[in-house]
Amino acid sequence: MAENSKPIVGRGATVSPGNRFESIHLEDDYEQLAGDDELLTAERRVPTQFFVDASQSIIAKNDSPDVFFDYSVNAYRGCEHGCAYCYARPGHEYLGFNAGIDFETRIMVKLDAAKLLREELCRSSWKGELIVMSGVTDCYQPAERRFGLTRSLLEVMLEARQATGIITKNALVTRDVDLLAQLAAINLVQVRLSITTLDQELSRKLEPRTSSPAAKLAAVRTLSAAGIPVGIMIAPVVPGLNDHEIPKILAAAAEAGARRAGFVLLRLPHAVKPIFLDWVTQNYPDKRDRVEALIRDTRDGSLYQTDFSVRQRGTGRYAEQIAQSFAVFARKYKLDQPMPEYDYSLFQPPRPASGQMNLF
Repeated sequence: MAENSKPIVGRGATVSPGNRFESIHLEDDYEQLAGDDELLTAERRVPTQFFVDASQSIIAKNDSPDVFFDYSVNAYRGCEHGCAYCYARPGHEYLGFNAGIDFETRIMVKLDAAKLLREELCRSSWKGELIVMSGVTDCYQPAERRFGLTRSLLEVMLEARQATGIITKNALVTRDVDLLAQLAAINLVQVRLSITTLDQELSRKLEPRTSSPAAKLAAVRTLSAAGIPVGIMIAPVVPGLNDHEIPKILAAAAEAGARRAGFVLLRLPHAVKPIFLDWVTQNYPDKRDRVEALIRDTRDGSLYQTDFSVRQRGTGRYAEQIAQSFAVFARKYKLDQPMPEYDYSLFQPPRPASGQMNLF
């Protein structure tokens, strides 16, 4: 555990690791506040700040062969959900922030997201390939209630008959069931809810600002009832912490109407390692050594593997046991069936932002 590590109210990270691209690193020093509980508590409440992201493009190309999509759209950078394990945290370092508390309290917002998407879908080079929302950070994180960028993007997707995938940990996705149902009616959308645990206490500690497990299952039920193809992801599976829940999660997801399930083994790239290990130490000190040992057992003695062929699933006997358990229960609950095919033939460029239609 980091020497100055202190619990931060309502957040996942308890440390602010140095930015690997910066030469100066500031450390919070709580020693002078040790005798003042009221002031110390106030110091540990970190508000969320929003910054305008002036990016001039919105569709990102993915070059990772172990990811099922080639293109993604992210209206936000950073994520207020605060999941202690989030593999996207190191990306915040490119912005001059840290991967710890900054990642979940300093959110970059692409206010022109819908306009940029409209412009890029109008390019002659775009052929209507699948676009996944939340390739990096969650498109339905709490900021979405304030800014509504995801809904504005879906409106453009619907207008263009653009094939869309959504991955989220937030039940806010049901707010847009009207748009999603229209896309689903013409085979142009699939939604996946990430359900890491059914344990409310673990959920609140591990991913403090996501929807509760019960709310996620309710969202699966709502989407399914509306005819929207919905699956779930157990992401991540943390050896020694939630891997024993795989059968229960799959059973609950199937009962709620999910059509398919997948899983991803915990990944701890770069600055995520100290953040996650400090989180385990703070919240489950009695499990800390076993969790780290099992992670290393699934990563050939390391905490992370960069090889695309194994980084999502791990290696070794324990990783194989996790994969086998998942496969058995996914088959039992019929969550190993293919999702409906997207109809890419329906794509049509939307009306340009200028309102001027192309002649040719």
